[in-house]
Amino acid sequence: MLDTSPLTAAVERFADRLRAMPQSRLQQGAAARALELARELSARAQALEAQSGDAGAAPAREMPDAGVFVVGDQVAVAGLDLAQALRAVAAEGAPETAQAPSVMLDEAVRLVERAEAGAAR
Repeated sequence: MLDTSPLTAAVERFADRLRAMPQSRLQQGAAARALELARELSARAQALEAQSGDAGAAPAREMPDAGVFVVGDQVAVAGLDLAQALRAVAAEGAPETAQAPSVMLDEAVRLVERAEAGAAR
């Protein structure tokens, strides 16, 4: 089983920071960066689910802009969805043409860390 704890830890840490940020900081760009990250993580999770057949032929859905006060939750949900999709793909064995789940996991962790660093500016 793929250990996705580095991703879940990074996502939860960033989500907690976002939830604790004042409105002014969120409006200065932290929320926009976080929403961009949530959308990317969500798109990756949906692509993995479609690849494994879990989502059927459903079209990809974009994470909505629900306001600055919910981006922490959006990051958390999208990150945890991606972690679950990565575990599922790893358990069933990814096709040889696909990127290894461990590589996708490492990329996702780096995405979260970069977004967190950008939001802290």
